[in-house]
Amino acid sequence: MSRRESLPLLLSEELTQKSTTLPLSGLRVLDLSQVMAGPFCCMLLGDMGADVIKVEPPHNGDQTRNSMGFRMKGTDSPGFLALNRNKRSIELNLKSEAGREIFYELVRTADVVVENSRPGVSKRLMVDYDTLEKINPRIVYASISGFGQNGPWSKRPGFDLIAQAMSGMMSAMGIPGQEPIKSGVSVGDLGAGLFSLYGILSAIIGREKTGEGQFVDASLFEAALSLSIWETTEFWALGKSPAPMGSANRMSAPYQAFQASDGLFVLGAANQKLWQALCKTIDREDILLDERFVDNKERLGNRQALVDILNSVFVNDTVENWVSRLLDAGVPAGPIYDFEQSLSSEHVAERRMVQEMAHPVEGHFKTLGFPVKLSKTPQELRQHPPLLGEHTHQILDELGLGNKLKEFESQGAFG
Repeated sequence: MSRRESLPLLLSEELTQKSTTLPLSGLRVLDLSQVMAGPFCCMLLGDMGADVIKVEPPHNGDQTRNSMGFRMKGTDSPGFLALNRNKRSIELNLKSEAGREIFYELVRTADVVVENSRPGVSKRLMVDYDTLEKINPRIVYASISGFGQNGPWSKRPGFDLIAQAMSGMMSAMGIPGQEPIKSGVSVGDLGAGLFSLYGILSAIIGREKTGEGQFVDASLFEAALSLSIWETTEFWALGKSPAPMGSANRMSAPYQAFQASDGLFVLGAANQKLWQALCKTIDREDILLDERFVDNKERLGNRQALVDILNSVFVNDTVENWVSRLLDAGVPAGPIYDFEQSLSSEHVAERRMVQEMAHPVEGHFKTLGFPVKLSKTPQELRQHPPLLGEHTHQILDELGLGNKLKEFESQGAFG
């Protein structure tokens, strides 16, 4: 008996009862995706109660299981664990007729399919929208790719780095006069996952009116471009591409990082009232009379001179003292924390943004909490990130195919 066969069924009566109170309970999602954008989207659906079945290729599964270069106790990477809670896993060889037969049976029971292969791959595997819509006209099918399903760039690989670069986003990030910098947070990937979620739920609501599902086309490129709100506005208004500004803001000044005696902190005097409060708090009300800084337009045009003056004041005291004084005066300000400081803060603890999850191999591990709180149906960590194929037998039983397990195995359904 394999390790996954010896594990207890995780969609137990107790877990099922927990999920039925959540908003998306009763919704079945087939997660064909890998790495980040699709798995993130499907995890959020699972967090809200959907029954997410992760359909993975045999032997290795989602390639993120073996990524990152470090692990904890088991064979799955922390990156996989972070993106795949509240899901079940079935191993299926979609290159085989038997594997597709099982998948098509799943499609008959499903509401949503999410995939993030390069355009054309799902059609070759015969799991594309046109094929599945004939099996289940109510299916909502989301494809997440690098550049969308059409257009001259559509066949290019879907990588966050490339999306940030080609959307224009990278050109506007970094230090002035130096090479562009990629956002360390995967904005394209995670943004595409969030926009896909928005599209899926909209299509689900629309299905209540029409009775039909539809195709949702999302991309990393368009996610990165759509999040570049200020930058595209500046380009259209001024006719030139925005340049990098470090930590500064394109629309307000002062609104960036400043140097205190023991480190950096940020403040945002985003309107005239806050600007006046800032000058009063740092005992430099004389600056209010300086023509270079009389309003936001002038401050933006003389930003560096303003930064030099403010830094000459802030360097005389600590981050903690400046932040405290500014907040007391109503001026938004905060220290620049690393992740250790942020994750160990009292605020993160009270907001339950760090939680512990039980796992049959890892024991207990930490995971991020839920970024949106629901008052009447709070989300829960119902199911650990699944082992590869952990629920294959269970799902076949649910489909009424358990008695054909050996037959499917002999036909290569599971690799």
